[in-house]
Amino acid sequence: MTDQTGNTLPTDLSVDPAEALALAVRVLDEVSPRFVEGLGAEGTRAKGSRNDFATELDLELERRISDALREGTGLEVHGEEFGGPPVNEGTLWVVDPIDGTANYSLGIPTTGILVSLVHERQPVLGLTWLPLLGMRFTSIAGGPLMENDEEVPRIADVSIRDVALGLGSLNTGARTTYPPAYRREVFEQLTLDAARTRKFGSTGVDLSFVGSSRLSAAVSFGNYAWDNAAGASHIRAAGGVVTDLTGEPWSIDSQSILAAGPRAHAEVLGTIRELGEPGNFFEAGRRRATPEPEGNRPWLDGER
Repeated sequence: MTDQTGNTLPTDLSVDPAEALALAVRVLDEVSPRFVEGLGAEGTRAKGSRNDFATELDLELERRISDALREGTGLEVHGEEFGGPPVNEGTLWVVDPIDGTANYSLGIPTTGILVSLVHERQPVLGLTWLPLLGMRFTSIAGGPLMENDEEVPRIADVSIRDVALGLGSLNTGARTTYPPAYRREVFEQLTLDAARTRKFGSTGVDLSFVGSSRLSAAVSFGNYAWDNAAGASHIRAAGGVVTDLTGEPWSIDSQSILAAGPRAHAEVLGTIRELGEPGNFFEAGRRRATPEPEGNRPWLDGER
């Protein structure tokens, strides 16, 4: 079985990981031309958040990818657009047909396709296809991380003061695990601490760039398996550390993700811990004198 951080291959998989990865590579290669062709597609379907939407191509690509993976392995699929079985039980594929949909609709190239095979709440393998950047990342638990079929060196153990840090989205309503004021405070402090920050608008890009040492660390308040699982697989395969924002080992159930090399991870986690509990923040740049009673904290109802 996997250890608590998902760094080793489980022994009870119903499929061969190498064969499953080879199948997924073929599938993503087959759909990549359509992904490139559809760049600039308009959002046609609103989703849970007022700022979130899907394009018709999201739906088309998810159908094609999911059907091929299901037929090729006999495993079920959970996709961002059509859902599926619970992601925290058993073994299944997790698919994000277009990560960074807003970028995609605007013609911004930091967008891609994310696929992972998840077993008992941990990714066994991951694929991140960035067709507009000419990058393909693959990983299997235990490593190594591969970029365009070449092995990636182990993550450089650098400081956030030496290499740029990636920050995720601040888009959120009021009912979140991490209230908006807390998110802004984390981002502001990390911007001061780091040599520089980058905001690519795609979790898949952020995590792949950490795994390949283009970024020192990545922070995301998102909790969706389709955004995080493939990248978590990549970073672990490259020798990095993946936790939530409290420092607990990351799993499918985690409410956030912090991924980095050991030194950068410790630096970011230290900054976040110094800021205190998310519930102590109620307005940008200000903290409550005393924590808000839990019953008055609607953001605990669920992450968006």
